[in-house]
Amino acid sequence: MTVRRLGAGLVAAALITPALAACANGTGTAGSTPSPTVTASGTASPSGAPVAGDAKQALLDSTKEISNGNFRFTLAGAGSTAEGLVHQPSQSAAMKIAIGGPSSDLAMKLDVIHFKPDSWVKLELSGPTANSLPAIKQLNLGKYQHLDQTRIKGNRNLGFDFEKVDPAGSAVLTQGITEVRSTGTGAYAGTIDVTKAAEAGSLNAATIAALGTQAKTVPFTAKVDPQGRLSELVLQMPAAGQTAAQEIKMTYSDYGAATAAQKPPANQVVEAPAELYSLFN
Repeated sequence: MTVRRLGAGLVAAALITPALAACANGTGTAGSTPSPTVTASGTASPSGAPVAGDAKQALLDSTKEISNGNFRFTLAGAGSTAEGLVHQPSQSAAMKIAIGGPSSDLAMKLDVIHFKPDSWVKLELSGPTANSLPAIKQLNLGKYQHLDQTRIKGNRNLGFDFEKVDPAGSAVLTQGITEVRSTGTGAYAGTIDVTKAAEAGSLNAATIAALGTQAKTVPFTAKVDPQGRLSELVLQMPAAGQTAAQEIKMTYSDYGAATAAQKPPANQVVEAPAELYSLFN
C-alpha cells in the first residue's frame, strides 16, 4: 500500500469503491441478492406492481432533482464514509470524508470546502504509515489548506465540478438498470450494469474491470421520497479479485433546503504545500 494509492480516486471518484478496502484493510459487508426481477423492457409484474418499464422510468426521473444542486448526501462503502452538502445557488459544497479506521495501516480524514472560486481542505492522517513518514506528518497542520485552483483543475480528488454536482453519479447508475421491480411504496430492487459508472466517478474503473461479467448485473435496491426523488441507492457489489463482496450505499436528503457551505475562518487557513498536491496526484 502506498500513500499515492490512497490519493487515487478520493471523494466520489473512488471513495465508494472496493479498491480502497485494500488500503484500509476493510472487508465490506456481503449483501443478499434480490429475488428475481422482471426485465427493464416493460414486462408486467405478476404481483400487480408497476410494470418494469414504469419502475425504471420512476428511478430515472428520481435523479433529476439532483442536477439542481441543492441537497445533502452520504456515501458509505469499502471502509470509507462521506457526508456533505451541495448548494448550487451559492456555488458552494462541503464534505467530510473518512477512509480507514483504527486498525488501518494508513487512515485519512478530510474536511473539504468549496466556495467558488476557492477550495480548502483540512487533512488528518493516522496509522503506522503516517507515523513513520515525516513528509506526511508535515501535512497534519490542523488548519484548512487553501488550494491553488490551477493545480487541482480536473482533479476529482480535491476539486469539485459545479457542472456535475452529484458526488455519486446516480443518474448514470440508474441509466444502467437492466432489471427492476417495485417492492413497495417508493421502493425498488433489481440489477444494474455498472460498466459505464466510471465515467461519472461513481466507481473505480479498475474495480469495474475486476468484476468482469458480474459488472453487468450488480444487484441494487433503491428508495424514493414521497415526491419521487431518489433518497437511497444501495449496490451489492460482488467479490472481485482480493476484494470481498460488500455494500455501497448512497443517500440524498434536504432537496431544495440545503444551506451554503461555510468558508473557514481566515485565522485557520494556510496555503497548501507542494506535498499536498503530490499526495493526491
